[in-house]
Amino acid sequence: MKRPDLPVRLDDLPMFASDKQIAEAIVGKDKAEKWLRERLPTLASKPGFPPIDPFHEGRPTALVKLFYANYLELPADGRGLPDGRGQEGEWKRSKQRA
Repeated sequence: MKRPDLPVRLDDLPMFASDKQIAEAIVGKDKAEKWLRERLPTLASKPGFPPIDPFHEGRPTALVKLFYANYLELPADGRGLPDGRGQEGEWKRSKQRA
């Protein structure tokens, strides 16, 4: 069982979650109300952000997670640099010349 003092993660939510549950998982309990008021209306109008499913009365958390993976440009395999962002050998180039 999850300890109540630990932050909630998207992976901890049910398959369909309320906006408040999603907000708490994304920004934490302290900032959830502000996120709901100021950020959710913008996100809800973005392509790819899942609408509320009327039958289940919540947003599909798997699609919310996928939206954020795309928004943050996370690599598909979960490792290294996001796709198309250069080569690993180019992460740090020395500005010092020999």
